[in-house]
Amino acid sequence: MAMVPALPDLPAEFECPVLPLVDTVVFPNSMVPLNIGRERSMRAIESATAFLVTLTQKDPTLSEAKPSDLYGIGTLVSIGRPLRMPDGTASVLVQGRSRVRLVEWLQATPFLVGRFQKLSEEGSGKSTAALEAVGRAVLALFDQVVQLDDRLPEESLVYASNAESPRDLADYVAQTIELSVAARQELLELVDPVARLRKLTIILGKQREVLELEDKIHEQVQSEMDKGQREMFLREQMRAIQTELGESETDAQSVTALRERARKKNLPNVIAARVEDEISRLSRMNSMMTPEVGISRSYIEWLLDLPWTEQTMDHLDVSHAAQVLNERHFGLEKIKDRILEYIAVRKLAGERLRSPILCFVGPPGTGKTSLARAIADCLGRKFVRMSLGGVRDEAEIRGHRRTYVGALPGRILQTIKRGGTINPLFVLDEIDKLGEDFRGDPASALLEVLDPEQNSEFEDHYLDIAYDLSKVMWVTTANSLFNLPSALVDRMEVIEFPGYTEEEKLQIARRYLVPRQLDQNGIVATDLSLTDEALRHIIRFYTYEAGVRNLDREIAQVARKTARRVAEHKSHAKRPVASQLHKFLGPPQFDFGMMEAQDQVGVVNGVTWSEAGGDLLAIEVRLIAGKGVLTLTGSLGEVMQESAQTALSYARAEVANYGILPKVFEKNDIHIHAAESAVPKDGPSAGITMATALVSALTKTAVRRDVAMTGEITLRGHVLPIGGLRDKLLAAYRAGIRTFILPKKNEKDLEEVPRQVIRVMNLIKVSEMKDVLKHALVGPIKSAKVKPAPRTKKIKASVKAVGRRAK
Repeated sequence: MAMVPALPDLPAEFECPVLPLVDTVVFPNSMVPLNIGRERSMRAIESATAFLVTLTQKDPTLSEAKPSDLYGIGTLVSIGRPLRMPDGTASVLVQGRSRVRLVEWLQATPFLVGRFQKLSEEGSGKSTAALEAVGRAVLALFDQVVQLDDRLPEESLVYASNAESPRDLADYVAQTIELSVAARQELLELVDPVARLRKLTIILGKQREVLELEDKIHEQVQSEMDKGQREMFLREQMRAIQTELGESETDAQSVTALRERARKKNLPNVIAARVEDEISRLSRMNSMMTPEVGISRSYIEWLLDLPWTEQTMDHLDVSHAAQVLNERHFGLEKIKDRILEYIAVRKLAGERLRSPILCFVGPPGTGKTSLARAIADCLGRKFVRMSLGGVRDEAEIRGHRRTYVGALPGRILQTIKRGGTINPLFVLDEIDKLGEDFRGDPASALLEVLDPEQNSEFEDHYLDIAYDLSKVMWVTTANSLFNLPSALVDRMEVIEFPGYTEEEKLQIARRYLVPRQLDQNGIVATDLSLTDEALRHIIRFYTYEAGVRNLDREIAQVARKTARRVAEHKSHAKRPVASQLHKFLGPPQFDFGMMEAQDQVGVVNGVTWSEAGGDLLAIEVRLIAGKGVLTLTGSLGEVMQESAQTALSYARAEVANYGILPKVFEKNDIHIHAAESAVPKDGPSAGITMATALVSALTKTAVRRDVAMTGEITLRGHVLPIGGLRDKLLAAYRAGIRTFILPKKNEKDLEEVPRQVIRVMNLIKVSEMKDVLKHALVGPIKSAKVKPAPRTKKIKASVKAVGRRAK
């Protein structure tokens, strides 16, 4: 397209048609193609001889611009021949010639015409040092921008380098780089080339920084993409190799799935590194060639399944915990206080307090495991339980080495995995039932588990890496500590669960057992209501235990039989009394000792203790004509036999004080018998009871039937303390006895006895045997002369044999 000849000399002011521009600014010495669509613009081009002035709209959204909508400074351009388009528009190439300023508007229709003044640029005629310096800075920055911006062609740098003057360089760069219309107009209005170049340095500097940042981001993205493409390419190659080797694609998918699980799981750094090493090792294995693939995969899955950082937040509300414990369990006040103390201290001390290792010891059915579950609910911890009954293999605790076929972690970590947290409440149930054989000692393996100084780095043989067990709250249960190693007992805080008293069993049945059985058997309180009398009858005659399991079973049997009658629409006893219980439970299964009907010679009320509680035990002594043989019957253990020998020696040593003739021991055999021969008995606590019975029989002095006693005796007649005082006192109280003789040193144990029992009982505390006889015998000793018993014609050989063995 031919351009108009060179710009002629123009007067100071001249008239010229105006071409309004949208989103475009034309600079001097630049060639710009323009698309013409508006009718007024077309007429302005047609009326122009060779030149017109371009003015840019302030608001590009206007369809028709008024004179006031145009900037006041524009560019005088020479125009080429318009090229008509099929859609009615035209395209024309213009070349900027000079900056002009609007003086006034002369015409608005049919096209714009104005009077303009040409702007002379200072410093355009000669090159100054400042202009040259700023021009070089602009050129250098433009070079950097061109290198960074792919949208600018490299030829633009050549054109800029060949600019005739810094003035032309400024206009060319302003026309080339991407700027907003306002920024371009601002550069057009800067007539001074030095100011224009300085403004360009600022603009180019900002663009360079933005482009450098974009380039850096692009490089990072490209690097990640290249890495991903490289991994994808390598995986495709690996898949092809595996296919050639006959391997399944599921192996690669399995490795990928394991990596994804490891990425999502919050693992400690050491564990994460071990997992990554094992996964890398697994990825290099051929599942068709080596059997270790399954072992390695199983090991990785165990590492990923175990909780390493997952834990629950403790609820340290003491009042809420007390409420939960009281709702779940009746009595056990000392044990509840210990749990509440731990919660309170944990609330104040935080993580500085180590979790306690509690050992609940007591008879079966006393609520050890259920209390542990209640503690877990109070703290908001997961409850997990592991039964140790019959465990004989140390590997059950520590796991097996991975070299063994079918190796697994120990049951400690298996249970931790089921809990899903690193701080559950972990119950080791029946710890006293651990065994020992050629496979190791599990109790010794537990020494590390239950030691706060060691369990933070517990090493299972299978994992072969330290696992933190210090955040676990350990609770162990046992019926007895007799079989446990002392080192293991020393690591635990032992809390004894005493057997429930009859009154406590009554309260437990009324509050918990009866409502639960009614609910489980689908009957309501109006169909069955058990009175206190009926419950007490069940406790006394149908159960014999320290806990309440059998009591629960008997109540369940009553509820089941009632449910059947209700389902069959038959009449039934809705409020059965004690005399009607045999219809539900059959004849009574047990009995308990009762006070004798009258005072007797040689018969004393002793008391015994077992895990099922206390009971009366009558001790009987008879003199039989013989040669001084002592016969002991009643399934007595060695300690109880020794107590009988001690009581006899005491009586023989005190013959002078009690008026007993020494010949009595030479001409009479002495038979000591403990009632209920089928029940084994042992212990020293019947010592004063047998001594009292011996003195009563030797002196023919009756013993008070309303007195019971317990205590160990020495050869000098001292009374020593015994155990199980609480249950023994309750047994005497239940039998109707109101006078109880006990060792003075057992006075401290009275704190465990219910207050209502102490208030009605006459408790006689003794330290010497003479005090026992003073309160137990009916009046003073009657006679100092006791004749030998008449000799019988024949004594059975079996009795003599038993006597000799006992002697």
